[in-house]
Order: sequence, then C-alpha cells, then structure tokens
Amino acid sequence: MPNLANNLALTAQQHPDSVAIRLDDMDFTFAALEEWSQRVSGFMAQKGVHPGDRIALIMPNIPQMAFIYYGVLRFGAIVVPLNPLLKAREIAYHLSDSGARLVFAWEGVAAEAESAAGQTAAAADQGTTLEVITVDSGTFLQQLSAVEPVPQIAEVAAEDTAVLLYTSGTTGRPKGAALTHTNLHRNAEISRDLMGTAVGDVLFGGLPFFHIFGQTCALNASVLTGATVTLLPRFEPGKALEIIARDRVTIFEGVPTMYIAMLRHPAVSTTDLSSLRVAVSGGSALPVEVLHEFERVFSAELLEGYGLSETSPIVSFNRRGTDRKPGSIGTPVDGVEVRMLDVDGVELPAGEVGELSVRGHCVMKGYWNNDEATAAAIPDGWFRTGDLARFDEDGAIFIVDRKKDVILRGGYNVYPREVEEVLYEHPAVAEATVIGVPDEVHGEEIVAVVGIKTEAVPTDGTARDRLSAEILEFTKVRVAAYKYPRRVVLVEALPKGPTGKILKREIQV
Repeated sequence: MPNLANNLALTAQQHPDSVAIRLDDMDFTFAALEEWSQRVSGFMAQKGVHPGDRIALIMPNIPQMAFIYYGVLRFGAIVVPLNPLLKAREIAYHLSDSGARLVFAWEGVAAEAESAAGQTAAAADQGTTLEVITVDSGTFLQQLSAVEPVPQIAEVAAEDTAVLLYTSGTTGRPKGAALTHTNLHRNAEISRDLMGTAVGDVLFGGLPFFHIFGQTCALNASVLTGATVTLLPRFEPGKALEIIARDRVTIFEGVPTMYIAMLRHPAVSTTDLSSLRVAVSGGSALPVEVLHEFERVFSAELLEGYGLSETSPIVSFNRRGTDRKPGSIGTPVDGVEVRMLDVDGVELPAGEVGELSVRGHCVMKGYWNNDEATAAAIPDGWFRTGDLARFDEDGAIFIVDRKKDVILRGGYNVYPREVEEVLYEHPAVAEATVIGVPDEVHGEEIVAVVGIKTEAVPTDGTARDRLSAEILEFTKVRVAAYKYPRRVVLVEALPKGPTGKILKREIQV
C-alpha cells in the first residue's frame, strides 16, 4: 500500500466514528476526514491538476490542513507544505522552485500568497497568475461540499515523492527535500511504536503540520493508528495546559521552548495533568534540568529524539521504560544506521567526535531538482547531517556541536544567509552577518551585526539607535516572524580572514 493516503482509508473503515481531528469544539471523525479528502481529490481534478503536480499548502494547524494534505496524496500529487508566517517574496521562491500547480492558502495569509503567485507568474513570463484557493472555516467547505467525492486512491510507487519539505543550509537558497511515500509511512510506524500510540490516545497537535516533526509524529502517526489529534494553531502555554486537561491528552509532542513555557506558567500548578502518559521533545537540545523538572511536575516520561527534515524525521530516540542518559538523543531506530564520519568519510570509533551520518528508510530521495546538493549531502549512500556527535560505550548518541551555522530559535531553523541577503538590501548596510546567541526562552536568539556605509554612519547615539531600529524594521517586514533579528548591532567593520571571509567566531555581542 505505497500511497500514504491508504492509511486514512483503512483507519476510516476500521474506526469511522472515532474522532480524528479536534479544534476546540469542532470534531471531525475519521469517516469525515476521509470524505473531505475525497472531495479535495475531486476538486483538484476539476482544476486540471495531474498526478505528480506540486500543490502548495500554506496554513496553520486547522482541520482543513489534514483534509487537503490527504486529498492531495490520494490524487497522486505532491504536497508542498509552507509556513504561513512566510512573506510574499519567500513564498514566491518556493512556488517557483517547486513548480507548484495550485496553492491552498489559509485566509490569514491569502494576500501574501496572491502576491507571491503574481511574482511567480511574472518571473516565468506567464500570462496567467498561479491560482490561489483561499481556505477559510465556511466558504471553502461549502465549495468542497458541491464536489463529487473521488474514492479512488492513485497508484504510486513506493519511492515516488509524496511531500516536498523545504529546508536550507547555511549557503544557497532553501532546498526541497523529496520525501517518499515509504519514507513517511515507515516513520509514522516508528513514531507510533516508540510512543506506544493506540486507538483512544489523544495527541497534542501544537507542532505545525508544515514541519516534519508535527506532520509525521502527530498527523500521520495518529491517522495510521486511529488516535485523535487535538489542535492548537498557535502555541500559547496557558491554552496548551487547558487543552491537556480538557481533552485528556495522553501524548504531548513539543520543542524545548514549549516545555519551558508551560513549566513557567502560573496555571501549571492547578491544571489536571493526570491523563498525560508520555511526552516527546525534538527540534533542539533539551536542557537536562528541564527534563527533570517536567517529569517531576507532569508525572510523565519526557523522551528526547533526533531527526531532520531530510530524514522524515526520526533517526534516533530514547525508549520508554528504559534507563535513559540525560543529554543523549538515544539510539538509532529500527532500520536506520548511524555512523560518525571524519572529513574523509571514514568511520570513527565510539568516543570520537565526527559528523553524524545516516543511512536507512528514513533518508530522503534527494533535493528537488538539485543533483549537486543531493550529491554533497549523500555522497556515498550516507546522509551527512552537518551535526557533530559521538557514541558512548553503550551506543547512546550525544550531539556535541553543530557543523553548520544554523540558528535554532524556538525549535525553528533560521538560516543566516537568507536573513543576511535581506539586510544587504538596506541602503545603509555595507556588510552584515547574522548569528545566534544563547537565550533562556528560545534556546537561541537572532542578532544582526552590521557594518554601515561610510556616508550613512550615525553622528550620535540617538541617530545610531534610530538606524538600528530602522534596519530591524526593514528586515522584519521581509522575512517570517521567527527569522528577523531581535537586535541589530552597528559596527565600523566586521572581522575578516585573509580571504575576506567574515569570521563569525570572532564577533562579540
């Protein structure tokens, strides 16, 4: 059953009346989710979409995201999930690079999507604008209600691409990781087994479905199992605690900043947390003290795992009911191999630090239309993660450092070059670099260090502050909210090496 949509069809047949998706007082059963996905499939046929076409989804965690996701897969097309916080210029790049055929955009981002579609068409010298379908709570469902359901599920090969998930390195523009139906199905099975997810479980749906963690471990794993996902479109710790108590959440999935925020919220001491059985952390390193405090306050196991967009995502995990090593990301999951390799691709023994490299069913097919990047990332069948790590004597993995300059803010990857390119567009900026600095709340915070053109150098402190604020605002309106620098530091010149390369390691802020 290669097509991932078969998981929904089978669960809807076995558990039609069980709640699949909940958003506050709205419940959608598996039978309803299956029917809406069939109507989405019919809708795309009406729009002239073909199997293999790329379909962009730009929306937060709302039930319609699940309908459309499985409808696109059912039709045999490829899902391109995008962050609804992206701005038009960012969306336009993704639409162009993926060659998107149709866009489903949440009403809150529809204007940005329309602008992006226009830019995409203009860049390609097309006579017509890429069509954007606005997804709201009323009109969209009425529109779908008039469409004849298409029960057939397109036949696909196991290695056909199901999802294009865009990610970035520290150089170049975002790349589309091509995840296959097999990648995603096997990882959903792994997630189900590691967390012990079963019919009747309620999973917290605060991780965005446009991100691989939430998509695989919440949406796909629950659909595979017949469990319920209760949604929180925008994380807020008080609301998260309310949902745990209200919906009797049994499995919580989050990033470290979520756990920190809930532990610090005044309602945590009065909230009924007794339903919670297990929690999972990923996205960035989990402080050991947070792990211990969470388990003491919530009386539930908190398990840390490791993965990336390119690995669907789970690579390693700490197992339930075992003696865990705080600070470790666990051991490789079934069917996945991990090695620490030196710069020449030679495997290193336990205890020695090397680049964490992965082989197995979780590894992407490659980067979309980017053979050069694919060959660099997977030169010999082993995917190079860019993270430096070591095994201990028991085979537990410990991340030592990050080879890349990626900033991890609140569980989101922020890629400095993308922000730097925007900074360079400001007329006063001569040179710029973006770095991450430790932050108690977000793990890392974003700081831009900017060298100013001679003619624009501020004459006094007031003018300096005004220019810093202006550059910050300039960047803020051009990139997603989690990407813009929270501080702009003005300097005469940035430190450089003999080749003129900016030396980030020498910057002090």
